[in-house]
Amino acid sequence: MNYDKPTIEPTTLWDFPRQNYGKIKHGDNKYPGVTPAFVIWNLIQRYTKEGDLVVDPMCGSGTTIDVCKEEKRRVLGFDIVPYREDIKEADARKLPLENEIADFIFIDSPYSDNIKYNNHKDNIGNISCTKKEFYIELDKVAREAFRILKPNKYLAWLIGDHWRKKTGFIPVGFKIYSILEQYFYPIDIVAVARHNQTSNTPFWRDKAIKYNFYLRGFKYLIIMKKEVTE
Repeated sequence: MNYDKPTIEPTTLWDFPRQNYGKIKHGDNKYPGVTPAFVIWNLIQRYTKEGDLVVDPMCGSGTTIDVCKEEKRRVLGFDIVPYREDIKEADARKLPLENEIADFIFIDSPYSDNIKYNNHKDNIGNISCTKKEFYIELDKVAREAFRILKPNKYLAWLIGDHWRKKTGFIPVGFKIYSILEQYFYPIDIVAVARHNQTSNTPFWRDKAIKYNFYLRGFKYLIIMKKEVTE
């Protein structure tokens, strides 16, 4: 497969061995939890057209911005601590945008406090997914996304589950799906294979077999639609 030229994925299993495609950077592959550029590319091919406005409320290193600009989509990226100049500073729970302005929304949110993005006091990624507060705050993100999304347009949310020895398995993906279903109509769920995570080593694979637990092998890509009935 030629990873310098993305192709539209036909199934609900997406496996991209690299974060980036082509010779131009899309985001920063050194950024913690960076979004695969192939994911953004596939989504905007299916759910947007040239000139549409794509909004990423948790923009991270700017992958969504880079892919959208290259594909001639208008794009606004926000983050509570902007990583670069073209990302606007804002909280995903309260965006400085008018109602029903976005043609498509992409969110790659924290799925616990396992990755340290920054020390901002309002960073949701500093809250453990073992706490009810974590889901309360992500519900606010979902509600804000509903507010800014145009009727009959789409949202995609990338999220992973959580496992630690002290807490065991926590189905974060299912919990986020339940939140989103309160606001949006479900379209599909894609499994996005995980690569290059710190647990993807012979040491941790041996541990998983020896102590009978599973390493996280995929993330959920939950695709929803804002259906408004009159």
